[in-house]
Amino acid sequence: MSLATCQRSLGDPDVTYPLWPPLTSGCPRTSTEEIACPVEVDYAYDQAPRGLFSPGASPSRSAGLDRWAPLLPPLDVPGLGEGGTPLVELEPGVWMKDESRNPTWSHKDRYNRVAVSAAARLGAPGVVVASSGNHGASAAAYAARAGLRCVVFTGEDLPPAVDAFLHAYGAVVLPVPVAARWPLVRRVVEEFGLHPVSNLTLTHTGHAFGPEGYKTIAYEIHADVGIPAAVFAPTGYAELLFGVWKGFTELRRLGVTDRVPVMYACEPAAGGPLARALRDGVPAAHVDVGPTDAYGIACSVGGYRGVVAVRESGGRVVLVDNEQLTAAQAELARTGLWAELSAAAGLAGLRALRAMGSSPDLGGPVVCVSTSSGFKDRAVGSGGSTARAGEQVGPEWPEVYQRLRAAGIGDRPGHRSPSCTKDR
Repeated sequence: MSLATCQRSLGDPDVTYPLWPPLTSGCPRTSTEEIACPVEVDYAYDQAPRGLFSPGASPSRSAGLDRWAPLLPPLDVPGLGEGGTPLVELEPGVWMKDESRNPTWSHKDRYNRVAVSAAARLGAPGVVVASSGNHGASAAAYAARAGLRCVVFTGEDLPPAVDAFLHAYGAVVLPVPVAARWPLVRRVVEEFGLHPVSNLTLTHTGHAFGPEGYKTIAYEIHADVGIPAAVFAPTGYAELLFGVWKGFTELRRLGVTDRVPVMYACEPAAGGPLARALRDGVPAAHVDVGPTDAYGIACSVGGYRGVVAVRESGGRVVLVDNEQLTAAQAELARTGLWAELSAAAGLAGLRALRAMGSSPDLGGPVVCVSTSSGFKDRAVGSGGSTARAGEQVGPEWPEVYQRLRAAGIGDRPGHRSPSCTKDR
């Protein structure tokens, strides 16, 4: 069902390669010793089914990514119901795409359905990934689904929920220092023939096929609200940002719409490699990363995909600090959405622009992407501030009543005092 035809260099669109094998180290011709240039997948767009994006053909959750198979690389691994995540209205004109509803509670499931499928097509015995959290958990799930082994290089501060995911799926979990992860991934690929589903290069290229899975977020947003004026996305290596942007460009290319949204990349202020690259006018940049609790997007190196998405959409990078991220996370929780701190970066970016008086008012809805569940934060389940059960309370009504009143329950006219209530 796939209409994928070849791989194309982002550095030079005239440079193409056969579809197989995926170029997991980027484009050999346009990369240099300092900058690795990613590739993307091209398709026979003129053969796309006419009804693929028709108004009556809304995606169903049970269909997973298979709903969009013509515009994805071959999906050789059975799905887990990824995709079809809800778009929740936070306020008039502001929507949240909640990717925590995916099978392993993050957007990475869209990526790994595609990347692990490539491993299966190639006959690899397994996959290997360097990950601080979500990516590893997702890769392990899809590897298990495909009957493949999975090796994950991660850190000792792995969030408890992610650690539980990894071991439940039977992954080989190897905590190592951050600087050693990518070289070790390369060595495992060379020695054991496992297929890499994360990065191998000095500047980020990642998997050639994986970001194609993120396009489906754009397809689903369009099915729900049309083309938004702007999309705010948490940004680490910018694969998500690029994938969503590419999905919207495909809708324009196919004549479904005549525009694409402005893409806002929301990076931790403690690092910001994409902001540096755009400021310096280079394809990718290295930065030192300061202290931040947004571990999932705290990257010291960027990639060219993010530069392309921001530049071509007329967007910008918004740097957000821990205080802004925490405020956005709390705001989402008050609406019933519990997001990982990194996942709240999209909303934090929107609120930051509004606070600076430069809120996008582009004549249409704004969509923020929330990438992962609050269960993925490191503090949860490890004695941190977000993992508290509270002090034990005696079962007698007066004590329960006092605790409720101290919490503000009953702060309205007409509430009864303890002397008017009976112990029940």
